[in-house]
Amino acid sequence: MRIGILTSGGDCPGLNAVIRGAVLNGIKSHDFSFVGFRDGWRGVKEGDIFELPRHQVRGIAKQGGTILGTSRTNPFDGENGGPERIQATLDRLGVDAVIAIGGEGTLAGAKRLTDAGLKIVGVPKTIDNDLDATDYTFGFDTANQIAVEAIDRLRTTGESHHRCMVAEVMGRDVGWIALHAGMASGAHAILIPEVPTSMEQIFGWVREAHDRGRAPLVVVSEGFVPEGADAAFSSRGVDSFGRPRLGGIGEVLAPLIEENTGIETRATVLGHIQRGGVPTAFDRVLATRLGMAAVESVAARQWGTMVSLHGTQIHRVPLRAALDNLKRVPAERYAEARILFG
Repeated sequence: MRIGILTSGGDCPGLNAVIRGAVLNGIKSHDFSFVGFRDGWRGVKEGDIFELPRHQVRGIAKQGGTILGTSRTNPFDGENGGPERIQATLDRLGVDAVIAIGGEGTLAGAKRLTDAGLKIVGVPKTIDNDLDATDYTFGFDTANQIAVEAIDRLRTTGESHHRCMVAEVMGRDVGWIALHAGMASGAHAILIPEVPTSMEQIFGWVREAHDRGRAPLVVVSEGFVPEGADAAFSSRGVDSFGRPRLGGIGEVLAPLIEENTGIETRATVLGHIQRGGVPTAFDRVLATRLGMAAVESVAARQWGTMVSLHGTQIHRVPLRAALDNLKRVPAERYAEARILFG
């Protein structure tokens, strides 16, 4: 069997480990051969591939990014898009099945294509950890560790100048990175999309920390919506899927905090630094196991399924299970962290 692998959507530490795990398991256990599609669904639609023999994946588990390249291409757009044209391209290339590695958008596209009869299995990928039906997605641990290291550095300069520091992390719809990085770094306030919070409450937490002689630290998700606001802050237009490009809420909050508390305040947006660099050991192991399990799904012809982590075991679930709901931060987890605020 000849398998095509693609990485689509935002890049994320651990993608190369998935590719390596899939190729090695497929070759050694099933005598499969592999090709890589360049730049996600674009490569699928255009038939842009290259061979993935064993030596091609040697040593890549520790590398960040993806050797296949990625894009936010919609597989249903354009003259080469849609299930019939994509299947014709796969037939022409001699590709029997596809392993699609991606987040919500990628897996939603994969589900529509499998519903139309294409042979696809999915691997969940997102630093946001927002995909349902899996306990953790690879990339989250790395993004969280990067955020913690950056915030630790912000704290030292904040303490030196007796300033309030606002650290903005990624998280469009969910606050997992902010929650984990904020708790790990001892934040005095954590602001996430799931919990609208009043500005007065934020000012109160900052004042409380400052009155105790601390340099207040606020960690905020890019998708945080202050109580009374209609939507998350966006000033950079929309992406290829029509969603607002988020980012900048930290810069909005900082002057308000300074004006209302009298405490000099600075904001830092971590942005895409959270996607870069080498994956942590946890993410390398998880990604490798998911890649190996995806090949077993192909061998079992379990099309339209996704591999997922439940506890410490890898399971197989329908793609729709990952797409029905976003995995949001539960109220009890935020209440637990809130005890530490101020």
